[in-house]
Amino acid sequence: MIGALCLATDLGMGLAFEHGLGSTLIAMRLAERLGVGGDTASQTYYASLLAHCGCTTDAWVAAEVFGGALTTHLVPVIFGTPRQQFAGILGALPSPGSAAPARAMQTVRRLPKAARLHKPQLAAMCDVAQTLSAQLGLPRAVQELFVDLTERWDGKGVLGRAEREAVPLALRITHVAQDAAVQRMLVGEERAVRIVGERAGHAFDPEIASCLVDDASAILAVDPERSAWEETLAREPRPRLSLEGEAIDRALAAMGAFSDLISPHLSGHCAGVAELATAAARRCRVEPQEVAALGRAAFVHDIGRVAVAAAIWQKPGPLTADEWEQVRLHPYQTERVLSRSPFLAALAPVAEAHHERLDRSGYHRGAAAAELSLPARLLAAADVYHAMTEPRPHRAALTPEQAANVLADEVRDGRLDADPAGAVIEAAGQHVPRLERPAGLTERETEVVGLLARGLQTKQIARALGISVKTADRHIQNAYGKAGVSTRAAATLFAMEHGLVAWGELPIGRRGLRS
Repeated sequence: MIGALCLATDLGMGLAFEHGLGSTLIAMRLAERLGVGGDTASQTYYASLLAHCGCTTDAWVAAEVFGGALTTHLVPVIFGTPRQQFAGILGALPSPGSAAPARAMQTVRRLPKAARLHKPQLAAMCDVAQTLSAQLGLPRAVQELFVDLTERWDGKGVLGRAEREAVPLALRITHVAQDAAVQRMLVGEERAVRIVGERAGHAFDPEIASCLVDDASAILAVDPERSAWEETLAREPRPRLSLEGEAIDRALAAMGAFSDLISPHLSGHCAGVAELATAAARRCRVEPQEVAALGRAAFVHDIGRVAVAAAIWQKPGPLTADEWEQVRLHPYQTERVLSRSPFLAALAPVAEAHHERLDRSGYHRGAAAAELSLPARLLAAADVYHAMTEPRPHRAALTPEQAANVLADEVRDGRLDADPAGAVIEAAGQHVPRLERPAGLTERETEVVGLLARGLQTKQIARALGISVKTADRHIQNAYGKAGVSTRAAATLFAMEHGLVAWGELPIGRRGLRS
C-alpha cells in the first residue's frame, strides 16, 4: 500500500512513474554501504517511499501563485544554494508561454505571496506527511522523521528545526538519494553525481554524499526496461510490516485523504463516498465481504486525481479540450496506481469505473452496461450524489433533495442503474423520487427480465419471486412488449444493454435453482 502511494506521489509531483521507487532503491544501496543498523535502514526505506506524500498539501494555493511547473523549476534546486532556490521560485512564478512583459508583471504580482506562503506550506507538508504515515500504520519513529523532512545538513532549511547530526540519519540518506534521482532524470548521471558532490557539507551530510560519489555507477544503476516494483518490495528491511482488519481500512482512507487534499472542494469526498456506497450496498443485500471490498475501493477511487494539476480542479470556467482530457483520464491513473499490488489490483475494477455509465457515455473506457458490476454501479451512483452535495469552483453545492433529483434524471436518461441509485438516495436519508426504468418497465418487470437473463424459466422465476406461474408469465409478456422483443435471447440482450441482469446469488434450496 505504501508502494502504491509512492506511485501516486510521482503523479502528484509530475515525476516519472516509479521515480519514487527508484529513489528508494538508491537510498537502500546507500544505507547498505554506510553499514547502518536495522532500525535506521527501516526508517530510510519508509521515509524514501513517502518523501513526497505531502505533495498535495495546499496544492490549490500553489496553483494560484505559481504559473510554471514546480517540478521543472523548484524540485531541482530544493537542496541548492539560496540563490539557486530563489531563481527556481522566480522561474516558476509566471505562466509558461506568456510574453516577456506579462511574465514580468506576473512575477512582480506573485512574488510577495510566494514569499509569505513558502514557510507555512513547508510546515504543512511536514505535518501532513507525519499524519499520513501514522494513518498508514507506520511506527512512531518513522512518523517523527517527517518533522525534519525539509531540513539541511548546514542548518539552513527554511523551517530551521535541525542541523548536522540532529537531522535523523535516515533523512540525511533519503535527501541525498532523492536529489540524486531527480538530477539523474533531468541532467544525466554524470552531472547528477557532480551536483551531489557540490552540495556535500551544505545541504548534505558530506559522508553520505561522498559515499554516493565514490560508488555512483553501482548505487545509481537502473534497468530502464524493468519495473522497480518487485525489487523495491524485496528491499523492505525485516521485520516487514503488515496491516490487518481495520488497519487496512484506515490506511486506504489515508490514501483517499491524500487525493482529496488537492482541492478544498474535495475535502472528505472519498470517505463520504465510501460511507454512502457501503450503506447503499447493504440495502441492495450485497454480501458483507463485497460491501467491505466496495468500501475499500471507494476510499481509493480518486487517487488518480493527483495526476491532474490542481489549477484544473480549481478552474471556475469551462475546461479546454486538453484539460478535459486530463480529467477524463484520472480513473485510468487510479487503475495505474492500484494495479501493481495484487491486493489493491482486486479493488481496481470497481474503483476505476466510478465515472462509467450504462449508456457508454462515461469515462475513461466508455464501458457498456454488461461490463459494470453491481458494486461499480453503486460506487458510480454514490460518487454522483456526494459530488453534487459538495461545492465546486464552477457551481454551488446542491441540496440533498436536488442531488436526489439529479440521480433520478441520470436513471431516466439511462446512465445510472435505478436500483443502486435508489439505494444511494435512501442511504442518504432522502425520499426516493420516481425512477423511470428502461422502456417503462415496472420494478417487478425489471426483476423478471433480470432473472430471464440469468437463464431461469418461468416456473423458476415464479418460485424466486414468490408469485404464481401465471403472474410470472404475464410479467414476462408485458416486459417483452415494452422492450420490443419476442424471445428470451433478445430479452437477455436488452437486459445486458440496460444493466438489468439480476445480481448476486439466486435463491438456493428451491428445486431447479442454483447460484
